[in-house]
Amino acid sequence: KVGRISVMARLSSEAQKEAAANDNSTVFTRILDGLLDGYDNRLRPGLGENVTEIKTNIFVTSFGPVSDTEMEYTIDVFFRQSWKDERLCFKGPMEMLPLNNLLASNIWTPDTFFLNGKKSIAHNMTTPNKLLRLKDDGTLLYTMRLTISAECPMQLEDFPMDAHACPLKFGSYAYPVSEVVYTWTQGAAKSVVVAEDGSRLNQYHLIGQTAGTEDIHTSRGQYTVMMAHFYLKRKIGYFVIQTYMPCFMTVILSQVSFWLNRESVPARTVFGVTTVLTMTTLSISARNSLPKVAYATAMDWFIAVCYAFVFSALIEFATVNYFTKRSWAWDGKKALEAQHPKKRDPMVLSKKPNNVCSAGVNYTPNLTKDVSISTISNTTSVQLRASETKMVDPKKTYNSVSKIDKMSRIVFPVLFGTFNLVYWATYLNREPVVKGVVTST
Repeated sequence: KVGRISVMARLSSEAQKEAAANDNSTVFTRILDGLLDGYDNRLRPGLGENVTEIKTNIFVTSFGPVSDTEMEYTIDVFFRQSWKDERLCFKGPMEMLPLNNLLASNIWTPDTFFLNGKKSIAHNMTTPNKLLRLKDDGTLLYTMRLTISAECPMQLEDFPMDAHACPLKFGSYAYPVSEVVYTWTQGAAKSVVVAEDGSRLNQYHLIGQTAGTEDIHTSRGQYTVMMAHFYLKRKIGYFVIQTYMPCFMTVILSQVSFWLNRESVPARTVFGVTTVLTMTTLSISARNSLPKVAYATAMDWFIAVCYAFVFSALIEFATVNYFTKRSWAWDGKKALEAQHPKKRDPMVLSKKPNNVCSAGVNYTPNLTKDVSISTISNTTSVQLRASETKMVDPKKTYNSVSKIDKMSRIVFPVLFGTFNLVYWATYLNREPVVKGVVTST
């Protein structure tokens, strides 16, 4: 009996809960039916009486990626809007009534659009990602998940030490400020929040965000535009590895040729031509990741100066080579021809005394040494030694160091080091200029 009584009690309690739930469902159904009875979703709240105020805030779940070539960025947000519609006031057992997103098509909702949006996606998997809450005083909370691709104007004069402010602009498409006004829910400082792990950027640092409002005037009237700016600072590490260090090493490699002999024409030609072609390839590859802007960036200036140093090293070798040929021709061949008008073969000269001596031995074997013959042979040997000495003199000057090379060994490294010092001190210590930011209260 006791068991039957307990079972009966449980059944009665469950029946009471089901009856209460059915009663609540019935009550809310009646409330919604009553609210939508005669409701015209074509008319905004407070039409003809007061201005409709739309309170908004944004929670950024992920930011990025950013495209430099297209000058756009992608952002994934929870976009929240809140407004008051007195036609939806109700009295019931709950202050907040959670509703299905299907009701959003039966009531008036703001016609918000993104001014600088290129492409926007409202997520619909597995159902439309929308939330609708209704308070008893008629205040509505309407949130949705959006993925937005928006324009981000970039000024790339300081690339890759540049910073940008990517804006997100939205407002009413049809209603001017005399009918609909947008405000931030918690003020401009706290209404735009980015998740801690929301950055999806490999090339930038997301250093902060700000919010504000702006009034724009058109031929149709004055409109309120809500603006949120996301501040980005580019990471320079990738470009140091891929562009700056190869350019730096190429310039140093071009200056190695100053320490080679000026007669090493093939080696110095390879150094000069190879480094020039390498700088050309680096300059082309550095521009591939950028839009085709008409002005020079900071990286363009660095590559141009490096290219000038490499090309100057090749011109320096051509100059040294030109003067080397003239000096060798004058000091060597011309000097010998000036001293010996008729070129004689040393082998002929060396055989001539022997022939004379042998002839003398064959035909006059009993004659004694002639003083004149010995004198001629001694004179000939002296002349041969002098000619050999003069033939060696040009070889002594053949591997000499050019004065131009000696000066280049000092001037080129000093100038390149000074340029690097000025370049990096200028761009790294300068505050990045962010253009296009509008701040209003």
